[in-house]
Amino acid sequence: MVYMASWDEFVDRSVQLFRADPDSTRYVMKYRHCDGKLVLKVTDNKECLKFKTDQAQDAKKMEKLNNLFFTLMSRGPDADLSEVTGKEQTEAQPGKKGRGRKQ
Repeated sequence: MVYMASWDEFVDRSVQLFRADPDSTRYVMKYRHCDGKLVLKVTDNKECLKFKTDQAQDAKKMEKLNNLFFTLMSRGPDADLSEVTGKEQTEAQPGKKGRGRKQ
């Protein structure tokens, strides 16, 4: 098991691996707080892809990868991934009236 150096390569190959065999592909994340390391692993028992980071900014990338896998798992391996983003856009909600002073 060799760790991949490029995030983009890890994501592309992970999606290919899932689409090739969605029933046996697993996605695992492991975080060690004492070391501050995050390890992501995608495997289908024949091939294992791993990515390790200690950068806090990579948490956003992990969130996008989670959304990507949620989309693939819920809509099927042939789902269109062009609309998947890191955060789902929510409608603007009207402000609540507080208990503060009226002006």
